[in-house]
Amino acid sequence: MTRVLVDLLFYTGTKGGMESYAREVYSRIGAFAPGVEFIGFASRELAATGAPWFPGALVDSGISGESRAAWAWGELTAVGRSAVRLSADVIHSPANIGPWRSAVPLVVTTHDMLPFRFPQYVPGPYAPVLRALMRFTARAATRVITISDASRAEIEQFVPQVRGRIDVIPLAGSARAATIPVPRRRDLILALGNRLPHKNFAGLIRSLALIDPAERPTLVVSGSRGDDPLTPLVAELGLTDSVRLEGWISDDALDDLFASAGAVVVPSFVEGFGLPALEAMAHGCPVLCADIPALREVASDATAYFDPADPASIAATISATLADPALLERMSRDGLTRSALFSWDHTAELTARSLLAAARVQPRDAV
Repeated sequence: MTRVLVDLLFYTGTKGGMESYAREVYSRIGAFAPGVEFIGFASRELAATGAPWFPGALVDSGISGESRAAWAWGELTAVGRSAVRLSADVIHSPANIGPWRSAVPLVVTTHDMLPFRFPQYVPGPYAPVLRALMRFTARAATRVITISDASRAEIEQFVPQVRGRIDVIPLAGSARAATIPVPRRRDLILALGNRLPHKNFAGLIRSLALIDPAERPTLVVSGSRGDDPLTPLVAELGLTDSVRLEGWISDDALDDLFASAGAVVVPSFVEGFGLPALEAMAHGCPVLCADIPALREVASDATAYFDPADPASIAATISATLADPALLERMSRDGLTRSALFSWDHTAELTARSLLAAARVQPRDAV
């Protein structure tokens, strides 16, 4: 029997896309890995809440994933030791960083290279630390999974030693309520994600101020926890009646927004994949995207694009799209067709293949 140790030190319930990735893959992977035993090496927070989506037992690491220092130190030291102690055949680290050396074959999922390409968007003084951790992990890995060809090219640029060891495995959208209500609410747009600077919600809000108040849609921004750092900007621009900072919302509430919103706007400066765009398309909601490589790879011609660095470009794209009901209907249908090309089952199957292939290879630090 093959035993896989899944590194879940990062998982606290507050980290957005990487946690969605882990849930979607590991709720399905058992069907594609018969006879494989999965053990989750869990953060203190995840161990306390449990993980009904995980296909095996959780081991409480005692390490807090909310403490950046504790998380990083745990990745460097505790994960590899625990893999040996638990007789694991392979480790999967799904969140960019993992052991810097390992006596057990290691697979790391590298979602993007943000600390390398745009260190100014990494909060605080963490960019150099993340660059070192990601570089060490990728070099030690038997296989590197990434989520788009755009990310693969960046990984090879910044860590050229991993060429020939990268598996591109795209993500997918979740179509809990894929409908196309016509007409859509042209007075409502939606944006999703945490408040990290590279998500560019500030640019989106500034663009809203450029739209005539008589035509300006209400913007709902979900995905924050605690005090929202966007609140002062909304007040400064006099947009308190036009912007709703909803924080974290339930899946049911999100489904309702997908079903009614005129469009979802993805204004990011950089993405490894663009899961919010695919999620929206899977629900039949039109999507407006920043013109960056990963989003073009995901959305293709099913969306409208704008320059994320230019609020006027964002504003013009929003206004032109919402003014055209026929365009909204076509984008809904094109988005559904595009999203159907992506499947979480396929993601899980390819991930299982990558893990099982790595389990049969001698660890790189032992070569």
